[in-house]
Amino acid sequence: MTSATTVPPAADAAAAGGRARAERAGHLLQQHGALIVLVLVGAVSAVAFPDFAGGANLANLAVAASFTAMIAVGMTFVIITGGIDLSVGSQFALGGVLAAWASQYGWVPALLLPLAVCGTFGLVQGTIIARTGMAPFIVTLAGLLGARGLMLAISDEGADTYLVKSAAFARLGQGTLLGLAYPVYAALALFALGGLLLRRARFGQYVFALGGAADSARLMGVPVARVTAAVYVLTGLLAGLAGALNAARLSSGVTILGTGMELDVIAAVVIGGTLLTGGAGALSGTLAGVLLLGVIQNVINQIGSLTSAYQQVVSGAFLAVVVVVQRYLSRVQRLS
Repeated sequence: MTSATTVPPAADAAAAGGRARAERAGHLLQQHGALIVLVLVGAVSAVAFPDFAGGANLANLAVAASFTAMIAVGMTFVIITGGIDLSVGSQFALGGVLAAWASQYGWVPALLLPLAVCGTFGLVQGTIIARTGMAPFIVTLAGLLGARGLMLAISDEGADTYLVKSAAFARLGQGTLLGLAYPVYAALALFALGGLLLRRARFGQYVFALGGAADSARLMGVPVARVTAAVYVLTGLLAGLAGALNAARLSSGVTILGTGMELDVIAAVVIGGTLLTGGAGALSGTLAGVLLLGVIQNVINQIGSLTSAYQQVVSGAFLAVVVVVQRYLSRVQRLS
């Protein structure tokens, strides 16, 4: 007669503790890996390039990253729900052209018109996705083409460049406080408000629930259609705002901007730890991802012998590594 082999309670507890520690470590790495890399890259760059840590260079880095950061706030919400928005780059360009055109009537129309038009784009896209079940990739790809086409129609296929006529509106993009441009403060304020909305409000709970499992969220009483539409409205509003402030900073609505910007925004969000599969993410990680990509671009400019095309190569490499690491960490957490 044989007896079943039993695991000593102490060994079983030790194994459970090891799995718990591995799960916590994986979660922390997923959430804060971009911040760790950012600190390391920043420290090395400060040593290698004397001008990198200068106040003027850091201020320029911050303002250059601020417009991507604004849109990345909304994209974080979208990706947490399991969606994607490819139209933000075109909406950014459209918002800039609309703001410059409307500035002849004052700073209020210059600010509100891009918000209204781009917010409407987001509402239409979100409603189609929520009500028809179409893939966000397809719907927002159509939005990308539509927003870009509208921008070209307004600007006579890019032949007309509207100049900002309102000095008050121009100050929104060009004014500074304590050495930093106003768009930097706008981006930081949006991250703070977005963080409160995502972590402290019921809407944020709905966003995470929708990303975890839409059918389960619906059974729990989550207004899936309204939440889905709302996150795309948010990205539209923020893309329009970023485009308007960029036009104010440049004193014109530049029609060639925004091409490929959606990829930079998505890369920043994913590098920051938000899962492309939805259900997990944090705006603190997104901010680190935006700054990391900005630092990479700045370092390439510091080198001087490399063109900006290398930034795309490095960003793509970072994104590929992050996606692989995220998949590995998710598997580890499931096994533990």
